[in-house]
Amino acid sequence: QVQLTESGGGLVQAGGSLKLSCAAPGHSFNSYAMGWFRQGPGKEREFVGVISWSGDSTSYADSVLGRFTISRDNAKSTVYLQMNSLKPEDTALYYCAASGIMGSSSQNQYHSWGQGTQVTVSS
Repeated sequence: QVQLTESGGGLVQAGGSLKLSCAAPGHSFNSYAMGWFRQGPGKEREFVGVISWSGDSTSYADSVLGRFTISRDNAKSTVYLQMNSLKPEDTALYYCAASGIMGSSSQNQYHSWGQGTQVTVSS
């Protein structure tokens, strides 16, 4: 298990940007692939994207491809989610999660989860 803490959420107008952070201090952060998921109001939690342990490989859901970018700084044990061109349908609670398997979009492959940070996009 890895303790994960998200931050950076907030209220933004449509078309705006936000950058989320997820910190995992004191752990073998660079051993894990890191994923981002989200759960909108009345919806099931869904995959947003994932980055490999080294940061050289990423994968995204079609709904965010070209707008969202995941990066990581292993020296700071932190993964980021840069969100641009935000839409009201991006409103959700955003979670980061750690996995020993690269590239998985399945929540079952992630063993550690943060508490989430709320992103609200107004129209």
